[in-house]
This record gives sequence, C-alpha cells and structure tokens, in this order.
Amino acid sequence: MWRSIASNALTLLIVALVAMAGAIAWGKGQYTAQGPLESAICLRVQPGSTMTRVSRNLQDQGAVSSGSIFRIGAEYTDKMNQLKAGAFLVPEKSSMAEITDIITRGGASTCGTEVVYRVGVTRTDVLVRELDPATQSYSTVAEFYPDVTGNEATEIPAKYTEVREASDTRFRISVAEGTTVWRVIESLKGVDFITGSVEVDEMPAEGTLAPDSYEVKVGSDVDELIARMTAAQDKRLAEIWDTRADDLPISTPEEALILASIIEKETGIPEERREVASVFVNRLNQGMRLQTDPTVVYGVSNGVGFLGRGLRQSELQSDSPYNTYVIPALPPGPIANPGLASLEAAVNPDETPYIFFVADGTGGHAFAVTLADHNANVAKWRQIEAERAN
Repeated sequence: MWRSIASNALTLLIVALVAMAGAIAWGKGQYTAQGPLESAICLRVQPGSTMTRVSRNLQDQGAVSSGSIFRIGAEYTDKMNQLKAGAFLVPEKSSMAEITDIITRGGASTCGTEVVYRVGVTRTDVLVRELDPATQSYSTVAEFYPDVTGNEATEIPAKYTEVREASDTRFRISVAEGTTVWRVIESLKGVDFITGSVEVDEMPAEGTLAPDSYEVKVGSDVDELIARMTAAQDKRLAEIWDTRADDLPISTPEEALILASIIEKETGIPEERREVASVFVNRLNQGMRLQTDPTVVYGVSNGVGFLGRGLRQSELQSDSPYNTYVIPALPPGPIANPGLASLEAAVNPDETPYIFFVADGTGGHAFAVTLADHNANVAKWRQIEAERAN
C-alpha cells in the first residue's frame, strides 16, 4: 500500500515538474516572442514609477499581452529594479524582452517632447516639437523668439512653460553653419535651461565653435557646452586636414579654417561648396585677390551684429586686413564658424578652371573662366535684381 502511495506521489510530482517546466518554457516564449503592438508608441515613465505600474500601462496600450508575464520576465532577468524615467519609443511588434531593455538601459529619452534652441546667422528662435511615434517625425507645436541681442523677442507660449518643467522633455541647442562666435555667445545668454555665465573675459577664437546640434540636460553648465563645441571643431579640423589634397595653396589647418569660413559664407548650396572652393584655390594659386564680399563685411562689423546693408565703396577700398579686394591673400582669421562640408571643400576642392562666380538668381551661382563671361553673368544678375526691385 505504502509503495503504491509513494509511486502515485512520485508520478504526480513528475507530472507537476513537467507542467511547471512547460509553463516556464511557455512564459519565456511569450516574453521573447513578437509583441502585439500594431504601431509604435511613446511610453512615458515618470520618476518614481514602478515596473508594476509600467506593465499595466503597457497592457492598457496593447503593447504586451500580459502584464504579469512582463513583470515575471523583468524579475527573472534581474531588471525589475532598473527602471529609468523618461519617454521611450517602443517600436511596433516589440517583444516584452525588447521593451524591458528599452526602459531599463538608461540614456536620453527617445521620443515625446523636445525643445530646440536654434542659433541662426541673423536670429535665434526656440521650437517645441512633438514626435509622432507612428511616423517617427517631429512637428512644431510652439515657437518663440527669446530676448537676445539681434532678436525682436516674442511672448513665451504656455506650451513651453509646461514642457520646460516636464521630466521627460529633451533639450537641444542647435548652432547653424556660418554663425559668428559673437552670435553664438550672445544667443547662449538667452537659454534658460542651462546655467553658468557667458560673460567671458576672452571670446573663443572666431571659427572655433562647431556648428551642430548639442543635446543638453537642464541645469548643465554653459561653459562645458562651449568647451564641447570647441573640442568638436578641433577634432573635425584635425581629421579633415589629414585628408587634404596635394598642392593646395594653404599650408596649415588654421588657413584651411579661414578658407572654409569664406566658402561657408559664399554659398548655402551643399553641392556648390567644392566648386566655390575651386575658385578661391585657383585665385590663390594664380596670385589673384579673392575679392569676396563676406570678408569685407566681417572687417566692417568685426563679426558683431548683422550689417544689414550693402557695402559702401569706401569699405571696398579700405585698408582693412579683411578687405580681400585689396590684400592678395587670405584674411588673417576666419569670418564665421564653418560646418563640416565647408571644411571638407576647403581641403578637397573640385578641379575646375573657374576664377569667377556670381549669384544666378536661383540661390546658386554662375561660374566663369574669363572676365568677359563673368561680366555677362553679372549683367544677368543685375537684371534679375532690377526685376525683383520693381
């Protein structure tokens, strides 16, 4: 009898163990299998949230089939207590394991709201943008102009005030190609989500702040941001200089930076940069003056403010070291912060015979080899200007 009871008990135990193993295997399969989410979502995890609360949210949004299995899987993989606050993009069909990794790995938020503080050549603005998880594209929901030099400030919208305090909002400072150091520093004075002073005793050297988009955290130090910009430009210039073409009429990285800044100010068309660079390289090789207006403008303004008018004859004939209508060489320093494409163009220009160019009315330029052809292109441009004035 006791032998029969023991045998039955052992059988039940084996059945139970097999059932448990099967349940565990099924649960693991559910945890790692493709999820039910039909389209991407933005999952917001508030500070102080628990995995239980998040799992319920995910189940309510149709991202997981079972909140319980999600929690058990997180516990089994030792990620139950690694939850990070933020806004996270959860792609369609994500498995529970993939979602767990997304919300526990840390780092910057990957979706939701972002504030972009844009430093432009002539003005600075602030955009509040929202990411559509389905299309993964941003749309602007609010915009204003901060109170900085050169701006006509506008009222700060309520939406900005709202997202400014949200824990999952991302913040970026974007610096456009062709800005001057003065413009960048003045604009940074209007950023209310970073700290520190930009009242520096000595401004960074012109051209040394890399145009780019910089993600920052609320309360981060402005001096550290400026150091990041400077380090980025140093790194770019060093790498670009190592790839330079042979027989260039420039002999140092500093001269490459100067030439790149002129290219940056002469054209906003990416496809033209190497062609414009070829004109300046050809002129330098032939001992010709560069005769470029942006350098003269910089000599007049010293990179401060925005000239906002045409050049006067007296300025075109001045003895300024930046007057390339007079000096037969590069100016003594950069005239703006050039971007990566202009740096690349400066050291690897196209091979062309061109020594002239002028605006063609489309935003680009007409190039010429001879003075006669150039004068014809200038006449066409003057006609376009006259027609636009009427």
